[in-house]
Amino acid sequence: MEDTKTDLHSSPNKNRLWDEYVQFSEKRYLIVNDIKEQVEILLVKLNSNPVVSGRIKNFDSYFSKYLRLLKNGDENPKITDLLGVRIICPFIEDLNAAEKIIKENFKVLETERKGHYNFKEFGYESTHILIEIPKNILAERGDPGTDIAEIQVRTILQDAWAEVEHELVYKAEFSPFDEPMRRKLAAVNANLSLADIIFQEIRSHQRKYSKELEKRRKSFFQKIEESTDDLILDSTWLPNMEMEQDIDTSHLPYDDLAGNSIDDLLVNALTAHNQNKFNDAIRQYSKILELKPDNRICSIIYKHRGMAYFACSEYNEAIADFTSSMELDKQSYKSAYFRGVVHSVIKKYSEALNDYNLSLGIYPYQPFCLFRRAQTYYHIGDFPQALADCENSLSLEPGNSSVSRFKELLLDKLKM
Repeated sequence: MEDTKTDLHSSPNKNRLWDEYVQFSEKRYLIVNDIKEQVEILLVKLNSNPVVSGRIKNFDSYFSKYLRLLKNGDENPKITDLLGVRIICPFIEDLNAAEKIIKENFKVLETERKGHYNFKEFGYESTHILIEIPKNILAERGDPGTDIAEIQVRTILQDAWAEVEHELVYKAEFSPFDEPMRRKLAAVNANLSLADIIFQEIRSHQRKYSKELEKRRKSFFQKIEESTDDLILDSTWLPNMEMEQDIDTSHLPYDDLAGNSIDDLLVNALTAHNQNKFNDAIRQYSKILELKPDNRICSIIYKHRGMAYFACSEYNEAIADFTSSMELDKQSYKSAYFRGVVHSVIKKYSEALNDYNLSLGIYPYQPFCLFRRAQTYYHIGDFPQALADCENSLSLEPGNSSVSRFKELLLDKLKM
């Protein structure tokens, strides 16, 4: 928009500003949508799936801000947020990631971090990034009367507060001015900020737990491969099942149990488990059970401890823990499957078959359980049923080379 020279002692021409606003409106909507779509594509790499929206500042808001700038002594007001894109992130950690992506892909003119921390103030926290509208977009859409767009980056809770505050304080003719009401608003804002921090802590804890759990799971399945497949297949047929070492857990504590939550104890137990310190892991799983959490948690802990016992080749103890897990959670199909694996390892094929049937009865879409049951059928001489399970397993996971090779073995047995 062309600069509007205004005498401090005269009023701006609202009609002329309206005509200019309307003149550029269509182009602005198209440009905002272009920037929004570009930002959405760039943010795909963030697993948290931020929500991106775009907007054009309406004329009333534009004119009000124009007047405020005039009142503050700006003789030639320049509205920098006529075109706006907003990125709403679930977690605090996503804010920096989103901001980094924006700065890597747009020409940033200014970054402003808004927020109030005085208990008497109740402004929201938000990051506002002014960018230069990309030249390729301007070339396609034409001159929108400005070369600047604003990108706001907030969490969901920051955005919720901003919307409510905008209605209660910013747009209202009457703003709360008595101390008790201002304190209440400040308290609400503080609670939302605290909630954001807590959500982030939970998120970080879940990620740490998931990484340790995945490493423990890979170790467990490695032992299954070594203990069961070698009974049937030549070792050269087995795929490479080495454990991933994507993170170093050697620095994490595993022996300090005092003052930790159940979640902390479980992460420590999994860390010890992943470091092949199985006795330490078993001790810590046992410590959690001594705290007598609810049945659902106990079922999970028994399952983990059973896997640790299995790693130690203490098969009777492993079977007992998997049984306890199922007694506490009748839908624990994984515990039934794991118990079946242990029974297979100690060549109790009838019991193993019962466990696999139980597991698949609870949840039938388990390619690995179908594969293990196929192996059990092989051991008891039921090759047709073993082949049927093999085919069902491959239907669910077509790329499993171990199952494919086992199927070849069965076809050879059946001379098909």
